Amino acid sequence: MSVLPDLHWHTRRCGHAAGGMEEYVAAARAAGIRCGGFADHIPMYWLPRERRDPGVAMAEEELPRYVSRVKQLQRENPDLQLGLGIEADYIPGWEGRLGELLSGLPFDYVIGSVHYLDGWGFDNPALLAEYDRRDIDRLYREYFEQLCRAAASGLFDVLAHPDLIKKFGFRASMDLNPLYADAARELAESGVCVEVNTAGLAAPVREIYPALEFLVHCRRRGVPATVGSDAHRPEQVGRHMGEALQLLRRAGYREVVIFKQRKPVFLPLED
Repeated sequence: MSVLPDLHWHTRRCGHAAGGMEEYVAAARAAGIRCGGFADHIPMYWLPRERRDPGVAMAEEELPRYVSRVKQLQRENPDLQLGLGIEADYIPGWEGRLGELLSGLPFDYVIGSVHYLDGWGFDNPALLAEYDRRDIDRLYREYFEQLCRAAASGLFDVLAHPDLIKKFGFRASMDLNPLYADAARELAESGVCVEVNTAGLAAPVREIYPALEFLVHCRRRGVPATVGSDAHRPEQVGRHMGEALQLLRRAGYREVVIFKQRKPVFLPLED
């Protein structure tokens, strides 16, 4: 049985993943996961409807159906702690619209993420050539500045894959510890959790998000941690949880969090 939760599952509803929700629940059972959760992508609220990409996020009319289906699965699986989550991109200037979209919906947790810098989807392999036109050190500074703004927005319970900018292996030449320290301080002051996301091990960078040094800064600041596989297929549920556990322990964590009605619930890490 996994000693870690896995709160980050995507399904075919968001357009770029595969599998129905019931398949993810079955995969969690097979992996021995007792605490799991869905986090499909919220509609692309910052774009006009005609410009939204159905391969990136669910349509707006799907959102209430998504909520209803997860609530149904919670009732059908009372022995599991299944969370109703959502992943929402942070887009500066659109905080009000995102708040409206989230309001009144019974989420257990809202995961914030940064995938866009000035409209560029920097984690999209189809847009990889843009890196050749960028100063990588400046890019890292811009990314972490936006991450801090996301934490300070008050919209999110968790920040996903918090050093995603490293996904394709482009490394800054500068010392990143000042950026890590600033981000950890903002997370702590804003009461936002950091996510240990194992999907980086399958990306070109071959490294969990976040880096150990970043996670150590978070632990020193008292930032709670949670865990997600970022599964996009049922067979990815619970992937690399052993590595995640090892990283958490190396950083000094002794507990992780899950959420119920947007309140953290702490789970001790077993020895």
